Amino acid sequence: MAKTTFSEEIYLRALTGKVIAKSVLADYSKLAVISPKNIICSSLSAACEAVYSEITDAPAMHFTVESGNIQQTIDEVMEFQPDGILLMFGGETPIEETKKLFVDTLKALAQAEANADVIVHVRIFAAGGLHEAIKDKEIKSYLDEVAFASVYTFDLDNGKFVYSDALFTDTDEIILEKNFEIPITLEHADLLNRSLRDLTYEWHKA
Repeated sequence: MAKTTFSEEIYLRALTGKVIAKSVLADYSKLAVISPKNIICSSLSAACEAVYSEITDAPAMHFTVESGNIQQTIDEVMEFQPDGILLMFGGETPIEETKKLFVDTLKALAQAEANADVIVHVRIFAAGGLHEAIKDKEIKSYLDEVAFASVYTFDLDNGKFVYSDALFTDTDEIILEKNFEIPITLEHADLLNRSLRDLTYEWHKA
């Protein structure tokens, strides 16, 4: 059991969303965020969208996917024509259900040939969602040839946010090629460690 309250989990998403928007999303001219229908994913998505809109004055739109509306949702994404697509999959939905939804969403994006960068959330990446997705050759080909795929993670031991390009091998391995890393605050690092590893975080304030 994580040493965090529900309120702290929501606040953690606010802090994370701020970092993502400022460090990863600021160069996009139109942002689509796709997430499952749950509170945690939605709160993180909203934080990203709010900060992105504030710092860029550019349009952002949130799209919610469920098992029965994936194609309709991707049709709406295509109509919006973003140059960045943030796949915010994680939260309190059971992980196997989330992974299937993630893979099916990527499949629909591949079939639509959505010409936009695809940014993958740390939790679905850590759960093996992207590894599962590229077993599908159509998805792998799409991420290799049409979309530019990237992943953000955290170096919890050193209190850093890490943004990496995702490269795919012929044997379906994923290589994360680090693009940049930035320090996060002690408050943010402490919440991440308590949420993810049930640890109290102790290091000097950056």
